[in-house]
Amino acid sequence: MPGRRERHRYLFIRILEACNADCFMCEFALSRDTYRFSPQDFAELLPRALAAGVGYVRFTGGEPLMHRDVVALVRAGSAAGMRMSLITNGMLLPKMAQPLAEAGLAQVIVSLDGASGATHDVYRRSPGMFDNGLRGLRSAAGLGILPRVNTVVGPHNYAEMPRLQKVLTDAGVQQWELSALKLDRSITYPDPADVRRVCDPVYDADPARLLVPLGKRFYGDTPEEQQQYFTRSLTPRASRPVCHVVDDVIYVDGKFGRMYACSCLPHREDGSGPGGAPLHEGGAVALDTPAFRAHAGFFRERGPEVCSGCSTTAAGYSDDVARLGAVPAWHY
Repeated sequence: MPGRRERHRYLFIRILEACNADCFMCEFALSRDTYRFSPQDFAELLPRALAAGVGYVRFTGGEPLMHRDVVALVRAGSAAGMRMSLITNGMLLPKMAQPLAEAGLAQVIVSLDGASGATHDVYRRSPGMFDNGLRGLRSAAGLGILPRVNTVVGPHNYAEMPRLQKVLTDAGVQQWELSALKLDRSITYPDPADVRRVCDPVYDADPARLLVPLGKRFYGDTPEEQQQYFTRSLTPRASRPVCHVVDDVIYVDGKFGRMYACSCLPHREDGSGPGGAPLHEGGAVALDTPAFRAHAGFFRERGPEVCSGCSTTAAGYSDDVARLGAVPAWHY
């Protein structure tokens, strides 16, 4: 789309797979994988990212705060002019917030799946994780880091979303994503009408009083999307003919030497399209290669049809770009 490239692109980097949580829905639960994305890797990648128009970098995992060089990686990206972000389970955030802020971290995203530890810690199977995550968010906010929460929602916890909304509002959280639980099986809700009764007011709340979730409703905005979700477990996706997320995102998985045009694709691609593109050509890092552009082009045209497991923010981002031509920073 002409004129869109002046907006900064987003670079997601999985910097490790090891994790200290035991979340029931995650493939990295209690992983002790030894792979680490190194400062040398980042030094090689940064000039390519800048040339590709990247302005925002988000570290993912595994659990990024288990990476011994995470502060140095944040500092390097910030020094290069990037707006640095990371997503964490929050367990280590209270003691890491200060050095991360000093290194230039601009945004932190904590996963919280209930209104208290009585819910969240049970589903994450990690005692103390809720309290540490909330305490870390408050500390980060006080240090000038933009605080965001991502919540995985399913039949087990949707009834807690109104209470969690109040908890996050009171804690000063500024952004919130609700994403539908995705498992390799159908997700069944005994009473879809109750999900709408409980959660519609969360999305329809006055943003001057309460934190309102980003993107689409996790169960869909339209009757058609809701029918697909509650009967076939199909999460909402971009409703326009094309997906605009792939114009702005590069997801790097250094362990496997692949890059993707959306952060959902490495986890949820169903095999109906090209599986990313090589990160290296001739032994050197190469972003925006013909192979990557072909991969992105496929999902730009076919993503709304073939993608499985689109996130609510990705779907909302694509629809907002199609409708408005631009989306404010950090809305993915």
